[in-house]
Amino acid sequence: MANRDRPADNSLLTSFPDPSERSPLIKEEHKECFPCVSARFFLAFMAFLGFVNVYCLRVNLSVAIVKMVNTTGLADNDTVTNECPGDVDNSTTSSSQGEFHWDQTTQGVILGSFFYGYITTQIPGGWLAEKIGGRRLFGYGILCTSVLTLLTPVVARWSLPGLIVLRIVEGVGEGVTFPSMHAMFGVWSPLLERSKLASLAYSGAQMGTVISLPISGFLCDSDLAGGWPSVFYVFGTLGIVWVIAWLLLIHDTPGQHPRISKAERTHIEESIGKKEDLKTPWKSILTCGPLWGIAAGHFANNWGMYSMLTCLPTYMKQILKFNIKKNSLLSAVPYLALWILQVLSGYLADFIRRNNYMNTLNTRRVFNTSGLLIPAVFMVAVAYSGCNHTLAVVLLTFAVGTGGFSMAGYQVNHLDIAPRFAGTLFGITNGIATIPGFLAPLVVGILTNHQETSEQWRKFFYITSAIYVVGAVIYLALTKGEELDWAKSPDKTIIVEPATDTKNIQSQVLPYDSDKIPILT
Repeated sequence: MANRDRPADNSLLTSFPDPSERSPLIKEEHKECFPCVSARFFLAFMAFLGFVNVYCLRVNLSVAIVKMVNTTGLADNDTVTNECPGDVDNSTTSSSQGEFHWDQTTQGVILGSFFYGYITTQIPGGWLAEKIGGRRLFGYGILCTSVLTLLTPVVARWSLPGLIVLRIVEGVGEGVTFPSMHAMFGVWSPLLERSKLASLAYSGAQMGTVISLPISGFLCDSDLAGGWPSVFYVFGTLGIVWVIAWLLLIHDTPGQHPRISKAERTHIEESIGKKEDLKTPWKSILTCGPLWGIAAGHFANNWGMYSMLTCLPTYMKQILKFNIKKNSLLSAVPYLALWILQVLSGYLADFIRRNNYMNTLNTRRVFNTSGLLIPAVFMVAVAYSGCNHTLAVVLLTFAVGTGGFSMAGYQVNHLDIAPRFAGTLFGITNGIATIPGFLAPLVVGILTNHQETSEQWRKFFYITSAIYVVGAVIYLALTKGEELDWAKSPDKTIIVEPATDTKNIQSQVLPYDSDKIPILT
């Protein structure tokens, strides 16, 4: 733990021949009155909008499929629970006029097919982003998915296998997004700003869900472009517009940015070092215990998130009997809570670390454990909420929303242990954590096919809760909070300079420790 009585003006410098030459830049950095419009925060904001699009493109089918499927032909063979009263406008009748005769298992395959492609580009995406930069990879990945989303109505009416293949290819395009963004943060985010920058950017995923679910519901119930097809036309178009802005305004590194201030560029490069073309140490990565701890937490979190993301509209329709508009609106409420807690947890974690209330390791442990064990408790409670609609929505909101604490846990831990290889590490853990994307809907489909009852859904909530607990325990046992030896640059040292006396500077070379580095304010 660093000394909390250190001088407030301490600044961080890398080893230059004449450290005193850097003092004017440090002073300029202190004059930044609006850090929220700095280049690194603008990058995080544009990434936020990018992930809004990513999840709008991913989630829209979860709502649209409720209107696409014709349930009339399936009703005779299904055991559908009538234990809960439905809405006055009878949601079952409205959905029975869909075009497609897909049973629950088929719907599970369609919803999960995206992730078969998504898993294939996780590791390649992270590795490529470290080599060529994440800007183009992130942008082109979303462009691919946006164009294919525009084609979804045509392909769905043409062929069921064709729709499954299209969703797989969409997953291939989106698979590079998170690893490439992690690689960009590896060269853009100062040590003690990692949690808040990452939480701002990645919370776009939850905001995309909040936006996509209700808008998709209203579009499906409208006459625009035939109802449900308009969902894919609207979000596909918005995705293409964002890609154009991203490619015009964003740059791979601080050194390539034409509008970044000298002070900000120096601050970033002195905090994390300049981008280096290092050989990827695959053996060290694959035998890294903390990495597999992160993977366990990542898998558990994604199981809960993806299962609710793809299956919550179905649960609210078939069990709680909400109509399509109320269904889509209420399905978004848990993700609004998740978005709020993700952003807050990132800022809170950096505040705790900056003020040395806890070191990085314990901060990650506390936030990750909270983000897995609290949802586990509420998930069991949901299983016994019965037909109380208000209680069910409240419990689901807490079950999904409190998962946001893990944003300051496993989600940014890759940047702590190996910032230069964060893209590759995230690709590995997100690849493993993609498995729930296709496995969870399949499990729901198997459990509820011809047995759409609360008892069958209860089994799924038990499974989800157990996975949360196991993931939390493994993460606690294996995680680390400091940069690992194999991930460090051979000459990585820092110089701590007392800025209060720039005329008589006494510099001392110290071993690198991310928990003992003061941040420029």
